[in-house]
Amino acid sequence: MDDQGKHITLRVAEALPKDVGRGIVRIDPQDAERVGAVVGDTVEITGQRTTVGRVMPAYAAQRGQSLIQMDGILRGNTGAGLDEHVEVQRVDTQSALTVVLTPLDGSHARPGSAQARYLSRQLDGIPVVVGDRVRVNLLGTRAQSFRVDKTVPPGAVIIGPATNVRTEGETPARAEGRGAITYEDIGGLKREIRRIREMIELPLKYPELFEHLGIDAPKGVLLHGAPGCGKTLIARAVAHETSAHFVHVNGPEIIDKWYGASEAHLRDIFQDASRNAPAIIFIDEIDALAPKREEMSGDRQVERRVVAQLLALMDGLESRGHVIVVAATNIPNTLDPALRRPGRFDREIGIAIPDRPARQEILEIHSRGMPLATDVDLERLAAITHGFVGADLQALCREAAMSALRRLLPDIDFSQSEIPYEKLSALEVMEADYLEALSEIEPSAIREVFTEVPDVSWDDVGGLDDIKQLLIETVQWPLQYGALFAQIESRPPKGILVHGAPGTGKTLLAKAVAKESGVNFIAVKSAALLSKWVGESEKGVHEVFHKARQASPCIVFFDELDALTPRRGAEGDSRVVERVVSQFLTEMDGIEELKGVVVLGATNRLDIIDPALLRPGRFDITVELPLPDYASRLEIFRVHTRRKPLAPEVSLEDLAASTEGQTGADIEGLCRQATMVAMREFIEKNKSALKEGEENYGLAIAMFRIERRHFDVVLRPVDVRLRDYPSG
Repeated sequence: MDDQGKHITLRVAEALPKDVGRGIVRIDPQDAERVGAVVGDTVEITGQRTTVGRVMPAYAAQRGQSLIQMDGILRGNTGAGLDEHVEVQRVDTQSALTVVLTPLDGSHARPGSAQARYLSRQLDGIPVVVGDRVRVNLLGTRAQSFRVDKTVPPGAVIIGPATNVRTEGETPARAEGRGAITYEDIGGLKREIRRIREMIELPLKYPELFEHLGIDAPKGVLLHGAPGCGKTLIARAVAHETSAHFVHVNGPEIIDKWYGASEAHLRDIFQDASRNAPAIIFIDEIDALAPKREEMSGDRQVERRVVAQLLALMDGLESRGHVIVVAATNIPNTLDPALRRPGRFDREIGIAIPDRPARQEILEIHSRGMPLATDVDLERLAAITHGFVGADLQALCREAAMSALRRLLPDIDFSQSEIPYEKLSALEVMEADYLEALSEIEPSAIREVFTEVPDVSWDDVGGLDDIKQLLIETVQWPLQYGALFAQIESRPPKGILVHGAPGTGKTLLAKAVAKESGVNFIAVKSAALLSKWVGESEKGVHEVFHKARQASPCIVFFDELDALTPRRGAEGDSRVVERVVSQFLTEMDGIEELKGVVVLGATNRLDIIDPALLRPGRFDITVELPLPDYASRLEIFRVHTRRKPLAPEVSLEDLAASTEGQTGADIEGLCRQATMVAMREFIEKNKSALKEGEENYGLAIAMFRIERRHFDVVLRPVDVRLRDYPSG
């Protein structure tokens, strides 16, 4: 700080996702006071170049650390990276009369009054100087970048609603345009980004640290995870945020039909990176370039040589200097094992499927430039998008925006050169648009085994209070309060097996657990996993558990479990059954631990389930659903009649007393059939009045009632099938 206290040095930190593109910097209020600035003032930030930003107070967690939180756009404008230092001082600004912008992403921005007003509104309140880059979020999640080429008056200015914003010229696509991905554009991957920065930025910026420690700097990072989880996005962000030379390689592009040409392509790439060191080589879809050599047939000599060449370049006799190789794949187990050792890929980082907080952060990123209606609740959307990865959530926001755009299409006159600004300004994306888009987007993470999360709550389950509480404690609590279980060193149950007579509510309980727990849910029809091909059934079981581990925290529900895991050694059983049961036992309690996954099974034939499944460590808890007692039957009647127009004489207590021995499914069917009997009678009596458009149509509908005699028609004795239910 200088003698007059108006000039301080602060360390650059990452901005919050919601601050991106707003032209603001967050600093400690005490630091703001030292430069004579208050909230809303403009400060001049000087790194390799000088730019301006509006002051906002830092949150409590970032205070007292001499930090300045800036988004990637401002960091690019100052030429300073994360953890570098910049000079900050207060500066006076004027309102901009004219700002001339040049598009940076290669697309020609059509000049026009509507576009000028739209840009003015999007850039309202942002301070700029000539040479700065600004980014405008367009409808449909696409962002467009511009360079400020001229301002009137000159110097630091603030864009306002009255500013005349013009776009001129056209430049080819390049890194600072649409591909300018910053760390703030990546949601839910803070831990992964921190680890990658350790591996990449430290060796490139401060190699002397490793020399002082007497160790070699890391040379390779392998990113793996489900498709669409953000592997390539992270590499693009690293390329933009570091000043290193960046080389992007698509795995399949290396292969050439001429002898030796494929290996030559690889050598040229590494030589180019060495000449421009420090450098990063990013190999996307590396599984296409370096599969396992022992699994290659004799006619695939080209691939064998390419793998050998890549191994030699990554860790051969000749050092590659300050060149780091980053690779991405979604099937790491197909890579040649020689690549996955220290010295080549020193660290493997798994990109997890986003949980609910991460999904909310991703939704906020992709919707921050969208005109959202007040009824849009991103927190609720994050809760219901089970199994969605980042690419799915981006597509969801885009489809929601397109749904909103369809409402505007009938009012557009395509003979006009531009859409009137009034129509654009009235366009909003509503929650209904998101829900419509949700029906079109399938979650990538659990696509092969995905089932729609049921809309069943605990209120829809009549009776069974003790069992509901047991499921809440054994299924919901470990998934929602995992840190507490770890703190007290308590291992939650791995599996719960629910059994009982047909119709007692086993599947209904599983649906309610899936809805109420708010975690990913995979429902498996057990018989569907069985295949006539050797090995396919076991592979199906393995795939289900593999997907569950990827999507953890997760509930896996096996309905009719007895079809998949019958007792081994029974007469007439084939070896297939034994192998499937063995695979199931190994997945639940084998060498590879099942973390963050609860297995829920349902069966009405407990007597034929293999005993090895019923021991602690597999299905720890076995729960029998009894036939409902009087109180439970009364509650079930209330659940299934709460929206039905019952006549005053209908006594649910009498109905509950007269249905002893009935299951929940029987009572649901009884209510449904009584409703149909009443409807049949009502329609016969009121055919003429029930024609739509008739004057007394609404009055006739309001008179419909279900009477006790309608229930009497369908009341029947207990189904004899219950007598044959084996107790196990």
